[in-house]
Amino acid sequence: MLLRLANLSLLLLFPIAWFAPLLHAGLLPIFGLSEISIISGLQTLWETDPALALLVTFLAIFAPYMKTIGLALIQFGYLRRKTLPALEILGKLAMADVFLIALYVVIVKGAGHVTVETGWGLYLFTACVLASIGISHLTRRR
Repeated sequence: MLLRLANLSLLLLFPIAWFAPLLHAGLLPIFGLSEISIISGLQTLWETDPALALLVTFLAIFAPYMKTIGLALIQFGYLRRKTLPALEILGKLAMADVFLIALYVVIVKGAGHVTVETGWGLYLFTACVLASIGISHLTRRR
């Protein structure tokens, strides 16, 4: 029961993480920092690079949410457990998005004139992805 509740809570936490500030970025600290969330980043990306935006949309939004819904269907007996390996792959793809964000922070910080600070949304999104992977592992064991 606790595992089901934890998984269902991700259905609320993931959308919060999508809109939460991942990064605070700006040109030199004196000009102020603007907040970047997954959604605001995707909006900008769709205007400049639709192919990359499609990939990031899949990794950051569809993959973790489909996995969470799939796990809920398994936990409530509406989907066969044979699909669990495919769902675990979706969780790993979502983790790739966390890696891309971390890589972006490292690259931009090395640029010199740009200030980047991580926001609480990065930690929330990472925690959601890791919790989903853990829930998947515990569901497999049952």
